[in-house]
Amino acid sequence: MQIDKSSWEKVKLIDVVTKKEENDKENAKNRFERFIKVEHLNAESLHIKRWGNQNKDELPPTFYKVFRKGQVLFPTRNPHLRRTALASFDGICGEKTLTLEPNEEKVLPEFLPFLFHSNEFYQHTTSSIVGSTNPHVRWRDVASYEFLLPPKDQQAKLAELLWAMEEVVENDLTLLDKLSLTLDSDIESRIHGVTLAGHTIQQVIDELSEYKGVGTLSQFGKIFKGKGITKSELVDIGLPCVRYGELYTKHHRVIRKFYSFITDESSANSIKLKQNDVLFAGSGETISEIGKSAAFISDEEVYAGGDILIFRPYDMDGIYLGYLLNSQLVRQQLNKFGTGATVMHVYASDIEKIKVPIFEKDEQINIGQHLESIADNISNLNKKIENSQKLKKSLINQIF
Repeated sequence: MQIDKSSWEKVKLIDVVTKKEENDKENAKNRFERFIKVEHLNAESLHIKRWGNQNKDELPPTFYKVFRKGQVLFPTRNPHLRRTALASFDGICGEKTLTLEPNEEKVLPEFLPFLFHSNEFYQHTTSSIVGSTNPHVRWRDVASYEFLLPPKDQQAKLAELLWAMEEVVENDLTLLDKLSLTLDSDIESRIHGVTLAGHTIQQVIDELSEYKGVGTLSQFGKIFKGKGITKSELVDIGLPCVRYGELYTKHHRVIRKFYSFITDESSANSIKLKQNDVLFAGSGETISEIGKSAAFISDEEVYAGGDILIFRPYDMDGIYLGYLLNSQLVRQQLNKFGTGATVMHVYASDIEKIKVPIFEKDEQINIGQHLESIADNISNLNKKIENSQKLKKSLINQIF
């Protein structure tokens, strides 16, 4: 898209916005239920989908600044996180968050917010960061940002296009949430046979015993530990390997891509994987990380690093296993085995005790195929969202 900027006016941000300071140290907490922390804001999203609620969350002591619906919220701490949002309700934020209103004589309220997600704006603010222990950008530096502002009629047309693109992304994100909930629900109904809601794990296992029968993982395969692969052994091109940290950062239920590689020499000291192996993260910083697993499906030559526990089934479908061993049924059993202070661990002897339902091989395949069809839809939708976001970002950067 070619944009003619010959009639655009060079302005500073301070020319088109007003910094509001509606502080109420005495009474803000009594006037509003909802408050916004920086962590509630998603990177490069104008939409606020999460917030704190004083009915269940504690309001931080420095939160007394009032923000209003329609204001742009720009956190001055760590601007490189790109967490600028458009307020969709009134509430409270921290004192270091800028609350900005458009000067409607110069800029349309519907056009202004996209400025704050342009690469040029973020480059300006991040290059103006001061402070080492508490990196932040000052208002005077934010206010000095210069850009070309189109006439109002062009602002209206561009804003209409940008919000249309924004709506496409938001609709797809809503659909993505629904598909993810469907997948989680179907894992419970197809694998557990009963919902975990309102039940203890032992109650679910007891019901499964009557519904399908249960057995421990040690009955269905052997469990052993991978061998260490150090960072110094990693190469850009070589034999693929899986390291334990990747299981809870880059893989979800089934391993589909490889991010680390080693030489033939290093592979001699590692464990070669087989198709349908399931890898568990044997350690992690939190209970939610330990025991995270993903099924290895590839027929490539692949190796496993240290702190990975490997479950090698005797005769089970790998895709089904990927969903089963990442299910809440298994995760909640594993949680009680976590030991350690700063780093949590689970061991092969813990995984051997995990109880799972007994399904015939053809049932496993059917369940795996059904769940994979939903996962494929999620993957395709993620790609569509990524492409839409890139297109929107490209247009924002052309404008600003």
